[in-house]
Amino acid sequence: MDDVRRTLLLRAALNNAEWCDAVCRAHGLAPQYDDAHLWVSPERTPPMYPDAVTLEPSVSAKSVLLRMDTDSPGCSVKDSFAGLDLAGDGFEVLFAAQWIHRPAGARLPEAGPSGVEWSEVSGAGELASWEAAFDGDEGDESDEADEHSRAGRLFPPSLLGEDVVFLAGRAGGRIVAGAVASTGGGVAGVSNLFARDESAAGTDAAWAGVLAAVSARWPDLDVVGYEHGEDLEAALRAGFTAIGPLQVWLRTSDRTHHLRARA
Repeated sequence: MDDVRRTLLLRAALNNAEWCDAVCRAHGLAPQYDDAHLWVSPERTPPMYPDAVTLEPSVSAKSVLLRMDTDSPGCSVKDSFAGLDLAGDGFEVLFAAQWIHRPAGARLPEAGPSGVEWSEVSGAGELASWEAAFDGDEGDESDEADEHSRAGRLFPPSLLGEDVVFLAGRAGGRIVAGAVASTGGGVAGVSNLFARDESAAGTDAAWAGVLAAVSARWPDLDVVGYEHGEDLEAALRAGFTAIGPLQVWLRTSDRTHHLRARA
């Protein structure tokens, strides 16, 4: 592995860990960084978020497992360099993916005539509508979620800030596409990208809108993330390059646990 690619992978893994850290702290947890080699939460993380993220290829399976709660349901590990073997410890690979990278200043993809306007989410009501759209509901901002329903959401309003932005693509008063962008590790990370129009054209338009918004906010930062399958193909069409593999391990007995949020 050349030095440039290694640096990009380390930054992508750290950026992802810092996003996971922000979500966990918003839920009252206290994750830890272990000598910059591992991010780990001793307590069970929110649904769809890993309990550990490796930050160096040299991290051992033993050092990861010793720091996690492997007994309660939902235990998972983001193996950022696809180098761990946890099969003998009751885990199996939930999915494999590729880290992706797009250099700062790269030419933005053509937006096309989508009729979708992009902006940053502000306030608890908008964030509740964003999450409803992400979950497949209507995302109608004329009907804000009540306090009770907001309390059970995955993304609390405390996440909104300078380093984390929720991007919403709106059409006809509804959120029809979106993504999360966050800084950390010297890069901007994009995750949780969605489009109500799940066709290739809809996903391509979502990437175009998100990348334009990220470039406007952080013009000097490279953009990273990870994808697999058709989502990876869409990211490559948007100008990303695949730079290295990762995999997510899940306790075998918890196979139904689904990392929908792509933390």
